[in-house]
Amino acid sequence: MKQLYIIRHGETELNRLGIVQGRGVNSDLNDMGRAQANAFYTHYKNIPFDHIYTSKLKRTHQTAQQFIDLGLPWDELEGLDELAWGDWEGMPNTVEARHAFKEIVELWQGGNYEAKFKGGESPNEVLLRLTKAVEVIKSRADEQCVLICMHGRAMRLLLCYLLDKPMSEMGDFPHQNTTLYRLSYDDHRFEVLDFNDTKHLKEMEEV
Repeated sequence: MKQLYIIRHGETELNRLGIVQGRGVNSDLNDMGRAQANAFYTHYKNIPFDHIYTSKLKRTHQTAQQFIDLGLPWDELEGLDELAWGDWEGMPNTVEARHAFKEIVELWQGGNYEAKFKGGESPNEVLLRLTKAVEVIKSRADEQCVLICMHGRAMRLLLCYLLDKPMSEMGDFPHQNTTLYRLSYDDHRFEVLDFNDTKHLKEMEEV
């Protein structure tokens, strides 16, 4: 049986300000994001990870950096990159932006997985590269426990794919910064072991 620890990256300053990131914005973690990453590392540092997988974007590298510094094997997979929001990337959280995002999410919820912003990606396009990343991870049978650090919207799409749910249900997966979804993979089937687990963040608040 293989176990996948799938987490979203820590907070960036753009996250805090409500500015759209996406695949085309390569932002750094802020102080809170680094604290979240440290809290995750402190809680899970004794898990015997065989491999680390991140997206190509540095906010995922920085979130997993303390595990990488242990000398664990690490691969960047572009399939794990965030969905590209096109012309909206880098834009502030205005009334216009909220309306546009509400409209496109409603299209996705209605089953239109080709819908996208100008210059951006559709769920179907993201799924195509996600499946390639999953095939890499599944093919390495000697890796029994892996850490995957990625992005909110792409993570929602990945979970729909792994759990055989329609992408219209992507909203069923909350994605706070550094939230954990732990899945098992056995007999060609994925199963959720931990859902939206943020206990490491609660521990951080208690310190």
